[in-house]
Amino acid sequence: MRIAKFALVAALFAAPALTIAQTPAPAMQKPALAQRQFNQQRRIAQGFRHGQLNMRQTARLERQHRSIHRQMHAMRIRHNGRLTPRDRRILNHRMNFASRRIYHAKHNRIG
Repeated sequence: MRIAKFALVAALFAAPALTIAQTPAPAMQKPALAQRQFNQQRRIAQGFRHGQLNMRQTARLERQHRSIHRQMHAMRIRHNGRLTPRDRRILNHRMNFASRRIYHAKHNRIG
C-alpha cells in the first residue's frame, strides 16, 4: 500500500515534467521574424490600397523591408542557417523601427 501511494505521488509530480519536455523547441516553432515581416508587408499593401500611403511612401517602406530581409539572409548564411540571439536582437530592433515608420506613414493626415 505504501509503495502504491509513493508510485502515485511520483507519477503526479512527473506528469507535468513530461508535458514540458514534449513541447517543441523554439527552432521547431513557426519563425516569428518571418511572420512579423509578412505582417508588416501586408500592412504596407493595405495602406497603399486604402489610400493611406502614396507611391513614394510605399516604395520607401518596401525598400526598408528589402534591406531587412537581405540582412537576415546574410546573417543566416554566416551562421549555417540559424540566427544567433544577437542577430535576432538586431533584426527585432530594425523591425520595431520599420513598424513605427509604417504607422507614422499611414497616419500622417495633413489638413
